[in-house]
Amino acid sequence: MGTRQIDFVIADAPPPRLDKALSRDVPAGESLSRTRLARLIEEGAVLVDGKVVLDAKAKVPEGAVVSITVSEADESHIGAEDIPLDIVHEDADLIVINKPAGMVVHPAPGSPNGTLVNALLHHCGEELSGVGGVKRPGIVHRIDKDTSGLLVVAKSDAAHQGLAAQFEAHSVERYYRAVCYGAPDANDPRLRGVKGVSFEPGNVMRITTQLARHKHDRQKQAVLFHGGRHAVTRARVVDVFGQPGAVSLIECWLETGRTHQIRVHMAHAGHGLVGDPVYGGKRKLSARSFDADAAEAVRAFPRQALHAAVLGFVHPVSGDEMRFEAALPQDIEALISVLKQPAKSRD
Repeated sequence: MGTRQIDFVIADAPPPRLDKALSRDVPAGESLSRTRLARLIEEGAVLVDGKVVLDAKAKVPEGAVVSITVSEADESHIGAEDIPLDIVHEDADLIVINKPAGMVVHPAPGSPNGTLVNALLHHCGEELSGVGGVKRPGIVHRIDKDTSGLLVVAKSDAAHQGLAAQFEAHSVERYYRAVCYGAPDANDPRLRGVKGVSFEPGNVMRITTQLARHKHDRQKQAVLFHGGRHAVTRARVVDVFGQPGAVSLIECWLETGRTHQIRVHMAHAGHGLVGDPVYGGKRKLSARSFDADAAEAVRAFPRQALHAAVLGFVHPVSGDEMRFEAALPQDIEALISVLKQPAKSRD
């Protein structure tokens, strides 16, 4: 494995810690995050005025000459696979993908290949400069296997750290479109009695709870009001289908980003997503609501009807505002088309 040496001088008024000073003054083109620099310090790869410094908290004077020996990124143990990708945007630091339903984001037991990471390793090839010292895509957020839509992946260590910080700060814009049972409405007396559910101006439903793994089913999340992780989801109705409001197209946006958050929150509010196999997405619709064809389309929908439609963030390297939109996929569009048709045209 090859190495390279990076030499530079600490500028005026350095931060009080070595890792912070290195992060500020290391040449921008090297794409070394503070986390990676801290690891290099621990490994003895950082020399200050010719001496190895192992303490990331050590003080460093202005004018000090720094030499950092960096090993070239290791190859990932994950195999590259030639899988087509719907690429919405790509540059040297990141890539935005419109993920199809059915694709797992990262290899895991039970899904060792055919994942988005396998596909990105093939697509990006040598363009991956290394995340944490390994040539791999930097996964900063995920969407479920059977949820479609947008996600951003880092191609460099600097982008990975910058994007991760934005997700941690909940500053990333994320809007989802979903088809759910019923139509959430501030005038619904039932919803006024559901703990954690409230309404904001514009008939926006706000769901505020804690979320944690279900006690008896580790594949599920459960709503709590003590313990767990804070979670806030907002949702508004975009369109209503059937009588009286049997199914609706909703727009959801996240204040936090927890596992299954929209799915479990909408189910908690009594408006579970159509097709959701985990949180009760199969319901019998009244014969008054739809005719047989539309009712069957809802009943047979094979996945949670959830799509990550909008993704916005600040580019972690350039500082540019980035915002992307992805139209509803064909299966959800087809479902909505059937639900919109007057019953008489389907006789």
